[in-house]
Amino acid sequence: MALTIEVCKAQHIGDREEQQDRVAMFPHPLYKGALLAVLADGMGGLSGGAMAAEQVIQAARQNFDRFGPGANAQEMLSAAINDSHDSIRLTALSAEKDPHSTACVFVLTPGRAEWAHCGDSRIYQFRNGEMIVRSVDHSLVMRKMVIPGYLTEEQAESHPNKNLLVSCLGEEARPEIDFGEAVPLQAGDCFLLCSDGIWAYFKNEELGQILAEMSPRQAAEALLERARERSKGRGDNCSLAIVKIKEVEQQKKPMMGRMRKPGE
Repeated sequence: MALTIEVCKAQHIGDREEQQDRVAMFPHPLYKGALLAVLADGMGGLSGGAMAAEQVIQAARQNFDRFGPGANAQEMLSAAINDSHDSIRLTALSAEKDPHSTACVFVLTPGRAEWAHCGDSRIYQFRNGEMIVRSVDHSLVMRKMVIPGYLTEEQAESHPNKNLLVSCLGEEARPEIDFGEAVPLQAGDCFLLCSDGIWAYFKNEELGQILAEMSPRQAAEALLERARERSKGRGDNCSLAIVKIKEVEQQKKPMMGRMRKPGE
C-alpha cells in the first residue's frame, strides 16, 4: 500500500501584543521523503520570547539539513533542542533579556516518524481519530501531581500553577528532552504539534474527530476558530502543525474496447 502525506501549519496572535510562537515545516534538501516540522512557544517579555522561538526553528533546520539516510534521528532531534538551548542562553547574555522557549521537533522519513519535545507544547499521534500517544508536559502540575496520581488531568486544567514549567529551553539547567516514535506508519495516522494556545481548549476526543474528518487545512482553520471563540478575549498565541498520512488513491484504468471495423 502506497502512502502519501498532507500537511498544514497555521498561527494566530490571539489576544497578545506580539506573536512569540514560531512554527515551520521543511522538506529535506537531499533526503527524498524526509520532512521536518518544528514548533516553539517563546517566553521572556517583549521580543525576548520571539527571539528564543526563532532560535529553535533555525537550530532544528540546521541539524535537519545535515541529517540523511542511515543517520540516527534521535541524535539529530536531541542536537536540535540542545543547540537551540545554547543559542538562547547566548542571546540572553548579549541582549540582556531573559528568553525561554518550548520546543517540539518532529521528523518524518519513509515508513516512520520520530519526535522530541521540551516544555508544554505538545505532540499528538492519532490513528483514524483515536489518540495513540501524547507528549507529557514538563509542567510542575503534570510531573509532581498528575503522574504521581494526586490529581487527574481534568483537575489539573483548573490548577493555578498549571503553566509553571519544570523544564524549558533557556534555563540554567540543560533541557529535559522526551522522545517518541511511530513505526511503521499507517494510513489514518495523523500528527499534531501545537502550543498551549490550542490544546488548552480541547479534549483529546474532539481533536481526534476534527483531524480524522477534515483535511489538514480545514482542521487547522477549525482549531484556530474554536480556540479563539473559547478563549473569550483572553487567548494566548496559537500555533499548530498537522501531518496526515493517507493511502494513495489508485487511478482506475480506462476501459479498452475492440474497435469496430468498417461495415460492422
